[in-house]
This record gives sequence, C-alpha cells and structure tokens, in this order.
Amino acid sequence: MSWGVVHEVKCIVFNDDYMTCEWDSSQKPASNYSLYYWYKQDPIAECEHYLQSDGVNMGCWFNRSQIHIFRSFNVYLNTSNNGSRHFYRSHTMQLQDLVKPNPPVNLTIQGSGNNQLHLTWGSTYKAPHCLLHMVEYHSSTDTKSKTAATEEMKFILASVDPKKLYTFYIRSKINDKCGTTDLWSLPAGPVFWEGNSTSKGSEDKNTAVWFWIQNVVFPIGSFLLLILLFLTLMRVERVWLVLMPKIPNPSNKFEELFTAYQGNFSEWAGVPKDAVESFKPSYRESICHVTELLPGGGYLPLGSDILGKAGEVPGVSVDLISKTDIE
Repeated sequence: MSWGVVHEVKCIVFNDDYMTCEWDSSQKPASNYSLYYWYKQDPIAECEHYLQSDGVNMGCWFNRSQIHIFRSFNVYLNTSNNGSRHFYRSHTMQLQDLVKPNPPVNLTIQGSGNNQLHLTWGSTYKAPHCLLHMVEYHSSTDTKSKTAATEEMKFILASVDPKKLYTFYIRSKINDKCGTTDLWSLPAGPVFWEGNSTSKGSEDKNTAVWFWIQNVVFPIGSFLLLILLFLTLMRVERVWLVLMPKIPNPSNKFEELFTAYQGNFSEWAGVPKDAVESFKPSYRESICHVTELLPGGGYLPLGSDILGKAGEVPGVSVDLISKTDIE
C-alpha cells in the first residue's frame, strides 16, 4: 500500500436535496478511482452511485438521506494498479459551508402610492433563516446594476420613477450565522415593473416573454397582417372584375377606323364600292305641286303669299287677283 499524489475532492450540497463530490480526472488513470466516506463515529462506506464519463469514475452522487449538515464529512480516494493499491489522503469538510441553495421562488412586486416598490419572494430551502439574499436591480436609464443584501425575503426600493422600466434579479446563499460559503444560487427573475404594471419572471410568470411579444412578435405580426390584407384586397379586386367587368374602350381596337379611314366603316370593313353603290336609290320622284281652290273661283298655290300681299297693297282686292288667275 502506498500514498499517492493528493487529488482534491470538491463537494457541493444542492439545496439539501442531494450532493455531488467530484475530483480531478484530467489524466485518465490506469484503473478507476474509488471513493470512501464517513461521518464522525460512523463506519466507512464506499460510494454507491458513481458519476462517470467514458467509463471513468469522475465523482459520486449522494441522496438526501446520506447528507448530514453540521457534521464533519470525510472522504478519500484509492485505486489499484498491478496488484498494488494507492490511497490518496482524506479530506475533511463541513457540509454547511458547501450548500448551494435553489433560486428564490414566487417573486412578486407591487408599487405603492408614495413611489415605492415592494418586492417579496419565497425559498424552498428547509432553513430559510440561514439564507442571505442579494437583490440586483437597474432602471431603463441605468448603465450599471445596483445590489442590496437582505436576510429577509422582501425588499423595498424607495423613490422610483414611474416612467422608467425597472428590472430585478435575486440570488441566495447560506449566511454567516449558519455557514461560511460563497456558493450563490442561480439568479431568479427577471421581474419587471413600469408605472402601475408589474411583470414577473422565473417560475411564477416570466414576463420577459411578454416583453419579447411586445417588441418583436407584435411588429412582425402587424407586418404579416398588412401583407395578408393586401393580398385579400387583390383577390377582392379580381372577384369584382369578374362580377362587374369594365366597359371596353373601342378606340384601341378601332383606332385605324377613325384615323386612316376617317370613320368610313365601309372602306374599313373592306366592302366593295359597287356593293356600296347598290344600296343607294336609283330613281327620282317628280315634284307634285299642291293648289287650293278659292271660294269665288280660281286657285291659289299652296304656300303663296300673294293673297297676303294683295291685302296689304291699297286698291288691290282679293277678287281681282282671283279673276286674273282664272282668266
């Protein structure tokens, strides 16, 4: 038996739900490592669930029943090669310093009448009094985010501008009362607030989706709607042309009739001249003169104004004219 080069084993307790312990496997060993662990006054046990990559043990997974916070946790590795076993020195850890909580849940934000924002949230960690929370926020005009730490699951931001859009993220870790660690949870959020409207992110209601809908989906949808409306109008125009066709303009089809033939349909249509002449009348009627008999004898040509003129000339009587005509 010999002691090999020390391999660092790193363990993380995820929200007291499970734990993983991993070691450096950058150089593939001739045989797999084996992990052994024990708590004070407990017997040594081998890892039951190895984490592997390409058949090589890279870590060990522990369930909740195998995790005991506030008790010293000891591990060591060994491997065998050519009949000889190599042991690597053990590591002692304090699991309360290795807890990484889950992100906060149920984020809510409300605005008050005095321009204050009240942000609240919850946690799935079994000991919420052991948590420290970091609130990260910025407005739409800020170039850098601001942070605020609190051990309560609430945060109040005073003097907000209702015309600005505020964005919030929240992380959690074990506080100094329960452990010493820099393992922060993943951020929860974002949560948005603008004026009297509130948008939630994370598991509750991620209004970042609504933000994208407002700024991306709506403009694209409006553009597609305009295209659809245009195509619909084009189709309606075609239907209207079928139902109410336009009156054709003969000038385009009979342009030669009005330009070259000056409106002479017979010449334009190619009708022979002798055929055209055959339609003209070939007889003449004699003029029939109509006369009117006078009461005293004689006659007066119809339409003659002699009688009228005779009445107008002094000394000339109608009877004289009549007799003269009769003789």
